[in-house]
Amino acid sequence: VQLQASGGGLVQAGGSLRLSCAASESIVSINRMGWYRQGPGKQRDLVAVITSSGRTNYGDSVKGRFTISRDNAKNTVYLQMNSLKPEDTAVYYCMINRPQDRYDYWGQGTQVTVSS
Repeated sequence: VQLQASGGGLVQAGGSLRLSCAASESIVSINRMGWYRQGPGKQRDLVAVITSSGRTNYGDSVKGRFTISRDNAKNTVYLQMNSLKPEDTAVYYCMINRPQDRYDYWGQGTQVTVSS
């Protein structure tokens, strides 16, 4: 499976962005799909993931500000990011894990920069 991420960019603090991650195959049956991020000099951390049943899990720093959603017809997962902060600046990576996968698949990163 291939993942194509888009939607990153430069935004002022308090602004919003929506990231998209389009998969080359069906996402109806997944273990999880979502987003991680890696800031300069930092490890890659969970942002948000969603399961086939619609259960979501968010990183503590984004709870209440970010929302993950899924459109199975478009094989796409979205990340709506509101009330952005400079500390949200990072490269955001899309990932997927399906029952048939031995490991996670990752897309190319998309840069999100939040200016103060």
